[in-house]
Amino acid sequence: MLRDEILAMPSYAQLLARADAPAGSSWGLFGPADQLGTLNFLSRDSVLGGVLAVRSGEAFSLDLRSDAISPSLAPTRQPLEHHIFQRNDFHHDEWIDKLYTQYGSQIDGLRHIGHPDHGFYNGYDPAEFKPGTELLGIHHFAAAPIAGRGVLIDLARYCAEVLGAPIDHLKGQAIPVALVDEACAAQGAEICPGDIVILRFGWLDYYRHQAPEEIRANLVQNQFHPGLLQSHDTVAWLWDKRISLIASDNFALECWPAVPDSPFFTREERETGVHGAHAGIMHRAILPLLGLPIGELWDVDALAEACARDRRYDFLLTVSPMPLVGGVGSPANAIALR
Repeated sequence: MLRDEILAMPSYAQLLARADAPAGSSWGLFGPADQLGTLNFLSRDSVLGGVLAVRSGEAFSLDLRSDAISPSLAPTRQPLEHHIFQRNDFHHDEWIDKLYTQYGSQIDGLRHIGHPDHGFYNGYDPAEFKPGTELLGIHHFAAAPIAGRGVLIDLARYCAEVLGAPIDHLKGQAIPVALVDEACAAQGAEICPGDIVILRFGWLDYYRHQAPEEIRANLVQNQFHPGLLQSHDTVAWLWDKRISLIASDNFALECWPAVPDSPFFTREERETGVHGAHAGIMHRAILPLLGLPIGELWDVDALAEACARDRRYDFLLTVSPMPLVGGVGSPANAIALR
């Protein structure tokens, strides 16, 4: 899309007032057959903005090692099993079992989460979400491709060093977007239309270097993670900034579990008090309604150190999901160049 076309898109307040599609949705704005959602905001301007941010020649992989998370953080995902075999003494080949594509550093595709009342992005029928089929498969993201200007907002550093109030990882602190704006302004950073934005909560640093072993071992049962506060202000911020992809170094981008007054609980959840694992989460608005892909568990600590050192928080960012036809999600395969 052209910059003027991106800026001419309705505001989130206007999306909430829609009568021709689910309130708060971007359905149809990118076309009736769209497969990319807000990745349509990526443009030549986005790529050129990223290229202009490359000055020092540094490159950073934003992907965790395959053994970095253990045990799993989610009860439905398991660590991969890697097998190596030989045909002779001078040959090796391999295969992988239990490759859960959203186990570690990942990108959520648009098949991942639907809205309880409205369904999946653009109203597509989830009955068609089978392996090898086209609708909303992650292979469309791979083919896009995903490349543009990235911006890091280092919330962990801002909260600890400027506010003197480190993020509470143990209790799953909810972070309002007003605080994100404060941190961004303090860095002297600017978000431009089409940018890929990464939020650093400092969670991976906590997980790897601070959390006691018993905390790490029990995270799959006691799922408390800091992240963005569930609110329409948060979703408005994501949409009105025209962010093409939002990523973070934590479990789910948003705080987990959802705050008790989350506006994303269904009427049934509110009335019965029966809450499943996904009750009240903002994923229900971000992925299926806006069509905004989410990156999680991105390893940005080294990148953050470099950004803090020279006070430059933008860079060229590439994300290369698996071209898995019909895939729900993928390892991120993200690289930052600055």
